[in-house]
Amino acid sequence: MKIEDFVKQNRSAFDDKEPSDKIWKNVEASVGLQRGSWWNSLTIWRAAAVVFMVLSVYLFVQRGGAKPQRGSEIALKEFKDVEAFYVEQISEKVEMIDEFQKNEGLNGFTQDFQQLEAMYMVLKEEMHARPSQKVKDALVLNLLVRIDLLNQQLHVLEKGYKNHSDKEKKEANI
Repeated sequence: MKIEDFVKQNRSAFDDKEPSDKIWKNVEASVGLQRGSWWNSLTIWRAAAVVFMVLSVYLFVQRGGAKPQRGSEIALKEFKDVEAFYVEQISEKVEMIDEFQKNEGLNGFTQDFQQLEAMYMVLKEEMHARPSQKVKDALVLNLLVRIDLLNQQLHVLEKGYKNHSDKEKKEANI
């Protein structure tokens, strides 16, 4: 016969028996529990839970007033600073080119520059509609390409101006 079967058959004989208080005290002492201990009091745990909930609600309400900025809003603010810097650079270079060539067209340069400006305007509209880091990066790249294109044109114009000045000096010497 197994122990399970023995316990099932004689269950009623076990139900009315309880260990003495002395045995329970020994068990509690070996486990580290004592009846009536304030640490194990259910009232203390309830009070701690209430304090925790009140503190959580207070902190949540305090932080609710200042909404955290989303990544897209931060990207938009950062872009405005970058844009201001690069637009100033572009304006200066365009003025320099205009000084070099008042009446002559800039050939392929003008067309490329206008295409980049058109792409920039589309990207800028996208940035205002749905700001994101990718759009910001594309806008900055566009600005950098335009500055590079302006620098190349300035270099060509300065080289041409230098060559033209050298020819004039040679003709004046002859």
